[in-house]
Amino acid sequence: MANRLATVFGGAGFIGRHVVQRLAADGWRVRVAGRDAEAAAFLMPRGDVGQVIPVYADVTKEFSVTAAVQGADLVINLVGILFERGKQTFQAIHVDGAARIATAAKAAGAAALVHVSALGADAASPSAYARSKAAGEAAVRAAFPDAAILRPSVVFGPEDDFFNRFARMAGWTPVLPVYVTDGFTCRRRTAEKDLCPVFGSGGTKFQPLYVGDLINAIAAAAAPPNAGRTFELGGPKVYNLKQILELILSATGKRRALLPLPLVIAKIQAAFLQFLPKPPLTPDQVKMLAADNVVAPGMPGLAELGIVPTAVELILPTYLSR
Repeated sequence: MANRLATVFGGAGFIGRHVVQRLAADGWRVRVAGRDAEAAAFLMPRGDVGQVIPVYADVTKEFSVTAAVQGADLVINLVGILFERGKQTFQAIHVDGAARIATAAKAAGAAALVHVSALGADAASPSAYARSKAAGEAAVRAAFPDAAILRPSVVFGPEDDFFNRFARMAGWTPVLPVYVTDGFTCRRRTAEKDLCPVFGSGGTKFQPLYVGDLINAIAAAAAPPNAGRTFELGGPKVYNLKQILELILSATGKRRALLPLPLVIAKIQAAFLQFLPKPPLTPDQVKMLAADNVVAPGMPGLAELGIVPTAVELILPTYLSR
């Protein structure tokens, strides 16, 4: 496999760096495609000399995408954004960019394309992010019918953006918010308040996926038997937001109060927070919080890829405890 070439778009990110390391360990030559090739130089020592090569590629520019996939046997698209800024829109990145990569990969004769989307991708979603992810999947499938599409839930591991964000928040605030959609409404309508806990069902449900399991899933999805299939990927257990915050507090050894807040408060906060350079919450993300982020019943997942999921409790303390 030493002569086989893989192009990884978004290879310098949290998930991408793990993908690059895995491919290099498996003997692939790896082309790390991103808008800042110099910023990806730290990945070069993760392979032998000349095995990992950062290259410039902007998914909004066709010429750079075409050059990046030239001669590639495998193409992996990890590019995504959580909020829009200027020309970096959901349409430009998740839809047009994904289509551009798939079209170029097909034209270049790549044997396999793995497109990493997101759990909750839905053309009918009120969230623009989720709708763009669904549109991106459709565009990829149209250009490269044999592409394998992966929809992971929130991904955890060292340097993740989900658990680490809440852990940092716990470092400076005495109270952590739990946005709930049912507790307050239920208590207003029911005379027996004890039937309706103030936290309701505990907020949005998530099925956190260990980054190592996602990397194994990407490697498995690239194999011929999985061409043209869509997989939804989640960990072994579903947690509500309250339980996730409790896990984080336990792993960090901090004692913080949890405050149930109706989702309308999150909407108000997001209206102001969205203007920060890297907003912790946007109005579109609040719309996503209104829906659970869990694997749909009957969808192919980790089991079909031969992967046993890793529990959050085994990994979280190893990096949040610091």
